Amino acid sequence: MENELILSTLPKTWVFDLDGTVVKHNGYKTDGEDTLLEGAKEYLDGLPKEDRVVIFTSREEGEREKTLGFLKRHEIRFDRILFGMPPGERIIVNDRKPSGLDMAVAMNIDRDCFVLPKIIREK
Repeated sequence: MENELILSTLPKTWVFDLDGTVVKHNGYKTDGEDTLLEGAKEYLDGLPKEDRVVIFTSREEGEREKTLGFLKRHEIRFDRILFGMPPGERIIVNDRKPSGLDMAVAMNIDRDCFVLPKIIREK
């Protein structure tokens, strides 16, 4: 993965998986509670306020209250969270602007290792 991600200055929608990306994978099952991955909160806090954050999780609806409580206690920024998502690949389909700007970016990171590139905003 490159150390920098060059993006436009337009407001963004960020989509994060929860387990293995923001929190320890299945920590809520194996440890009895979630564990926030190092750097996740700081990265989310550093996103511009006009950007939106959506979280996907395969967790069932029965885990909603406990999960939302954890995120609130740790002040994890998000605008929407979707529970019960299938455990397979997340496929993002978007258009390309006439200027040539690709409107979708995808990154895969190693499980339980929150390492994302520094964001560079083009002018």
